[in-house]
Parts: sequence; C-alpha cells; structure tokens
Amino acid sequence: MIAKLTGVVDSLGQDWAVIDVAGVGYLVFCSGRTLARLNRGEAASIRIETHVREDHIHLYGFMDAAERDWFRLLTTVQGVGAKVGLAILGLFEPDGLVRAIAAGDKAAITRASGVGPKLAGRIVSELKDKVGVMVLGSAVTPPGADGVSAPAAANGAASDATSALINLGYNPSQALGAVSQAATKLGSDAGIEALIRAGLAELSSGEPAR
Repeated sequence: MIAKLTGVVDSLGQDWAVIDVAGVGYLVFCSGRTLARLNRGEAASIRIETHVREDHIHLYGFMDAAERDWFRLLTTVQGVGAKVGLAILGLFEPDGLVRAIAAGDKAAITRASGVGPKLAGRIVSELKDKVGVMVLGSAVTPPGADGVSAPAAANGAASDATSALINLGYNPSQALGAVSQAATKLGSDAGIEALIRAGLAELSSGEPAR
C-alpha cells in the first residue's frame, strides 16, 4: 500500500500529476487545489490514498493530511466516488467544507461538479455529526503531525469553544455549527469567551440545529 510519494513533478494534467520517484513515474489523481500547488520540475511530497479494484489500482494524492482525511470521509457517503470527492475538495478548502456541512448548506455543496441536491443532502445528513469529531481530534494533534487534522484546529479558540459547548451537553454537530456561525459574525480574532457566548446565543435561537 502506497501512503506517500516524494519525488519530482514530471508532468501535469487536468486532474492528474505524474510524480517521478527515482526514475519511476507514478500517475496520481489530484484535486484542483493540490494541482495548483504543484509545478513541473519541482520537488513534491504527496500523501497518497490507494484504491485497489479488480481492474485497476488508482493513486489519489493530497498536499496535506486534512485534504486526504476529508477525501476518505467524503467517499464513505453513498454516491460519492473518488471523482466527486476530488471535485468537492477542489471547490472547498477543508475548513470551508466543515462550515458548509455544519451549517447544512446543501446549496453550496451542489456547486461541485457531479453533486446534485439529493447527493448534497445525503452528504450533509451523513457527515454533519462527524465533522465535530474531526475538529475535536485535530485540537490534540500537534502541528505538522501526519494525523487527522481539520484546518479548524488552526484557530485554537474555535476548537476550545467547540469543546466547551460539547462539555455543556450539546452534540458535536450542534457545537461546531454554533461556533462556526459565531466565528463568521465575530471575525477570526474572536477569543474563546466571546465565541462561547455567541455560540450559546446561536444554539438558543435554534439556527445550528437546521
């Protein structure tokens, strides 16, 4: 099982890259965001998700663990294959995807190629309770660790506020949705106490429970 490739970018296509590792070229399918960070002739280190089927072995590549983890999670949803998963990740940064799912924003998710209203609804329904768990897991992942790491962990106040609301008895989906909406209104510099107060206000209004 290939988990990581480090080499030189040999060539690039619309949805793929060839990574030359010691003279062997590996065809890797990537999201638009990952491809945008690759340059032909330059060194690259890419995390790999290997899919083995009866008729093929495909490699899917990601520049960071957060995108790879979201790919794994998205493809657990019925109807979301590798191609659709990459399309969603090409449209959203992982933290944006967290917010869209937590807020139940199906319309935003349908902007990804291959995602209709029914599939968007399934993605929100099946993953809404899982995004909070990913954020909580990221809060204890050291910077640069190769584990689950949702970008929301970059904002320690948001992670701490989410944890605080869960400790008050709210489920991860409710807590994350409330804090995400509070952070959007208050700005990225908001402190934990302000986020908790605003999050509780959101929960009292019932908005995150949509």
